[in-house]
Amino acid sequence: MPRITLNGKPHPLESTTTVAVLLAGLGMEGKPVVVELNGDALLPGDHATTTVPDGAAVEIITPAAGG
Repeated sequence: MPRITLNGKPHPLESTTTVAVLLAGLGMEGKPVVVELNGDALLPGDHATTTVPDGAAVEIITPAAGG
């Protein structure tokens, strides 16, 4: 079973997956988020084609409005 680090915490995966499938599984599909994979920011258009490898570090950031 693949494991990643998600926002600094261990997170198991059912199998190797894409960023889009990971976001959907977390209930974040279609929401405005910034995703970093091993320190590199991903464009939203790349989520469906970018594979999350075993051992990857993934950071998901949700922007917040403020003032």
